Formats: sequence, structure tokens, C-alpha cells
Amino acid sequence: MFVDLCTADCDLKEQAAQVLFEAFCESNTEAWRTIDEARKEVYECTSEEYICIGAVEDGRLVGWVGLRPMYDVTWELHPIVVRPDCQRRGIGRRLVEEVERVARSKGIIGITLGTDDESFQTSLSSKDLDADNVLDELKTITSDGTHPLEFYAKCGYTVVGVIPDANGRRKPDIWMWKRL
Repeated sequence: MFVDLCTADCDLKEQAAQVLFEAFCESNTEAWRTIDEARKEVYECTSEEYICIGAVEDGRLVGWVGLRPMYDVTWELHPIVVRPDCQRRGIGRRLVEEVERVARSKGIIGITLGTDDESFQTSLSSKDLDADNVLDELKTITSDGTHPLEFYAKCGYTVVGVIPDANGRRKPDIWMWKRL
């Protein structure tokens, strides 16, 4: 069952923070390293101008996705998270499908997202990207099988750009996009 987290009660929002914190606390990234940082993110993502959808199973939140304004009719998917013990069950894909459905109903025609490679999981982190090679490297990007790039590609998103060294040397932010 899907719920609108923007209008949800405090308990569901606290569950959203806990899911975010637990999913990222062991990720080799700097994202949401404390429960307070996760609470702050949930608070921001559930403000009324955003779209924020949760997936609930047996009365508990198992995952959620946010969509925030970026351009007039193209918004940014940020974040998407599924409880670690519930991953690889199709919850993430269903959340993406639901947020896309809601986005279409609001006249949004495209979704973009950034998927950082802070843990050297893609071929982009194995090279020094610069103006001479960045576009060629994007054409042949690969993943070690654990980077979210593959999940998003399965959901129909295409790599459209990269910000080299966004998170440190050889730690790019990979930008993806999908027309709805």
C-alpha cells in the first residue's frame, strides 16, 4: 500500500527517517550518517511542494521515494530508499512506478536523478575524467553490479551526464533522466 508521506503522521515520518538512516549507515558514503541528518532530510522531502510516497507493508514503512521540483516540468527523484531487510523484492521498482504515475498526473514530463559513485563501483571512478574524455567514457559506462545505476536503467532511466570529482577525486555524480 502506498501513502502520501507529505500528509502522514509523525510516526510514519520517524519510520522514514529510520529507514533512510539504516539503509545508508553502512554504505561507504557521507549521506545521512546520523538519525538527525535523516530526520532533517525527511522533513525537507515532506514539505508540501514535494511529492513523497511511502510503501507500507503490515503496518510498517518498508521504503519511500521523494520527488522535488528542479525545472518547471522535470523534477528530481531524491531520494529512494528501501529497508535493507526488504531489498530485492521489487519495492523500489514499485515506488518508482508510483512516483512516476503521480508525477504524470501533475503534468511533470520528465524525471532526473543523480546517482553518486563514492565507492568506486562504476567504470567512471577508475579514470580521471576531463573535458577530453568524459563524453566517451559516458558511452561505455559499466558497473560492478552493485551500483544503483543498473536499477535505474532497468526502470527506464538513461545516463545523460556526469559531474566528475563531485564527491572527491574519482567520485563522480552520474546524472540520469527519463521522459514520462
